[in-house]
Amino acid sequence: MSLFDIKDRMDALVKELNQHTYNYYVLAMPTIADYEFDKKLEELAKLEKEYPDYADPDSPTLKIGGDITKTFTTVNHRWPMLSLGNTYNEQDLRDFDERVRKTIGDSFEYVCELKFDGLSISLTYEDAKLVRAVTRGDGTKGDDVTTNVKTINNIPHKLKHSDIPPLFEIRGEIFMHRAAFDRLNKEREELGEVQYANPRNFAAGTVKMQDSKEVAKRPLDCFLYSLNTDKNYFKTHWESLQSLKNWGFHVSSDTKLVSSIDEVLEFIKHWEHQRFKLSYDIDGIVIKVNSYAQQQELGFTAKSPRWAISFKYKAEEVQTVLEKVTYQVGRTGAITPVANLKPVLLAGTTVKRATLHNADEIELRLKLHENDTVVVEKGGEIIPKIISVVLEKRVSDIPVKYIENCPECGTALIRKEGEANHYCPNDEACPPQIVGKIQHFIGRKAMNIDGLGDETIETFYQKGLVKHISDLYTLHEKAEELKTLERFGERSIENMLNGIELSKQMPFEKVLFGLGIRYVGETVAKKLAFGTKNINTLSSASLEELIAIDEIGQRIAESIIDYFGNEEHLRQIELLKSYGLQFEAIENEIALQSDKLTGKTFVISGVFENYSREELKDFIESNGGKILSGISAKLNYLLAGDNMGPSKLDKAKKLNVPLISEDDLLEMLK
Repeated sequence: MSLFDIKDRMDALVKELNQHTYNYYVLAMPTIADYEFDKKLEELAKLEKEYPDYADPDSPTLKIGGDITKTFTTVNHRWPMLSLGNTYNEQDLRDFDERVRKTIGDSFEYVCELKFDGLSISLTYEDAKLVRAVTRGDGTKGDDVTTNVKTINNIPHKLKHSDIPPLFEIRGEIFMHRAAFDRLNKEREELGEVQYANPRNFAAGTVKMQDSKEVAKRPLDCFLYSLNTDKNYFKTHWESLQSLKNWGFHVSSDTKLVSSIDEVLEFIKHWEHQRFKLSYDIDGIVIKVNSYAQQQELGFTAKSPRWAISFKYKAEEVQTVLEKVTYQVGRTGAITPVANLKPVLLAGTTVKRATLHNADEIELRLKLHENDTVVVEKGGEIIPKIISVVLEKRVSDIPVKYIENCPECGTALIRKEGEANHYCPNDEACPPQIVGKIQHFIGRKAMNIDGLGDETIETFYQKGLVKHISDLYTLHEKAEELKTLERFGERSIENMLNGIELSKQMPFEKVLFGLGIRYVGETVAKKLAFGTKNINTLSSASLEELIAIDEIGQRIAESIIDYFGNEEHLRQIELLKSYGLQFEAIENEIALQSDKLTGKTFVISGVFENYSREELKDFIESNGGKILSGISAKLNYLLAGDNMGPSKLDKAKKLNVPLISEDDLLEMLK
C-alpha cells in the first residue's frame, strides 16, 4: 500500500468506527458484531503505531480509558460556574424580559437553548489540546475528571482549526441517550439487578468512576453550549456557537436566535411536547441575552447571571388503570410493592409500572382499590409514581390489601414498630435474599472478590453451586463442574478461585460488613469490629454493651442480637472461620502518632483542597481523635470543606459546634 492508501484507510476506519459507536450507544441499534468492531479497532491501532503522523487526534483508539484514579483532584474554576434562576410560568419570563429592557433598552436578541438533563462540565483547551475537564462542584471548585471525560466520543482531544484562541474554556452537559439507558436497564432487569433511577444519575455516577476503562464502556454523550475566553473573540453568544460547531464541537442544532419574548414563549411551547421525541432528556429551556456587551452591562447577582434564565417544564401527568399490585423482595428482605398499570404513554415512554413504596402508601395515603383509575407522574425517575386516585372513576369496593406472606418463600412478613416497610425474616431460605446477600458479600466495599459478578452469583445459585456465602469457599472442589458452564473457561475459573482465596485476607470489619446484617453498613461494621475486637465478643454482647459502643443505637443493637440469635447464622460463621476468614480485629491497626486529639470528636464534611477526607480521617484517628457520622451537641469540631451540605452547616451553627478548616486541624497537630 502507498502512503496515500494508508492515510485513506486510517481515515476510513476512524469514520466507520465512530459511526458504529454512535449506532451502538446512541441509537441502540448495532450494525456490526462486537468481534468485527474489535478487529477494526485493532487494525487502526496498529496503523497508528506504524504511521503516527497520520493518526487522527480524535481517533476512537484514544477513547478506551486508562489507569485507575484513586482520588479526584479539586480544581479552581477560572471562570465561576454559576447556576441559573428558574421559573415555571410565563409571567416570570415576561418580568425577566422587563428587567432586561429597563437596563439595556429594547434593541437586543435572545438565544433559546434546550436545557439538557445531565452533568455540567467545564473543558479547558490550551494550544488546541484538551488539558482539563472539571465538574461544576460548588461553582468555584470542582473535581478534575479529565481521564474519564476523554473517553467520551463526541469530545475532541485535539482541534484541527487554526483560528482558535490559545486558551479557552467551554462549558457543556454530559448525558446519556434514552435508548442506550433503556438497553442497559433492560440488561440489569434480566439479571435481576436493581435498575438505575434515570439517565442523569447514571451519567453523573459514571463520570465519577475511578476506572476510566469502565467509563469507556458506558455510552455517554456531551453537548457544548458556552465559551469563555480572556478577551472577546466574538460579539455575540450566537456567533460563538457557530464557531464551536466549525471547530468540531458537538453543539445542539435545536438552538434558536429570536428577537422578542413572544418568540421565546413560542419556542418553549413548541418543545413542551416535541421534547419527548428527542433521544435524550431535557427538563426545560435556557434563555440568554445574545450580545456579550449587553451581558456585561446586565451583570450578575451573587449566584446567577442577570442576562439568563431557565424555564423548567412541570412533570407530565396521565391517568391509567391499576391492573394489579405485585411485590419484590430485596437483599435484606425488604418488600417493595409495585403497581402494574394498563400501559400508557407518559413523557415519551410507555409506562407499565409505578412505585408504591410501602403499606401506608397503599392503605392510608392513596386508599387504593382494585382496578382504580390513578394519576401517574414521571418527574425524572425511571419508575413513575402514583400521585392520586380518581375517585369518580372508581369501579370496585374492594380495597388493595398489603400481603401478609413473602411472595417468594411464603414466610409471614414482619413490620417492626416505627418502620414503614415490611420484610421477610427468612434470610437463609428466601431465594432473592440468598442471591442478594452473596452478591453483597463479594462486592467492592465488602470482600472485593475479583472474577465474580452479580450475574455469575445468579447462575451459581440456579445451578445449585452456592446456597450460602460459605459455599463460595468450596467452589475449588467443583472446578470440573464449573468448566461445563457457558462463558467459563479455565482462565476465568482460575481468576475467580484466586480472588476467593485472596478474600480470606480481608480484615474483620470487611467480613462483618459483608455478612449483610440489617442496619450494619460500612462505618457501623468498623465501629463494631474495633469496639468488640472479635466475632465471639460481638455475637454474645448484650444490648447495653452494644449501645455503649460509639455510634451504635438501639435499633442497630437489636438487629445484631436478632442476627446472632439465629442458629443458621452462627453455623455459617463457624464454617467461614474454618475456611480461614478473619473474625478478629487487628490490634493497633491505626498507629497512634500522638494523643493530641484524645477525647475530641470530629465530623468531616465537604471537599478539601490539600487532602482527601480519608487522609484527614487518618490524621484525626492516628492522633487519638474519634470520627462521628452525625452532628450533635456533644460534637467537638466540624471539619468543614467546600460544598458541604447546608443542613449539616445549619445544625452545627444552631448547636454552636466550632467549624474548623484543614489548616486549623494541622495547626492543632503541631
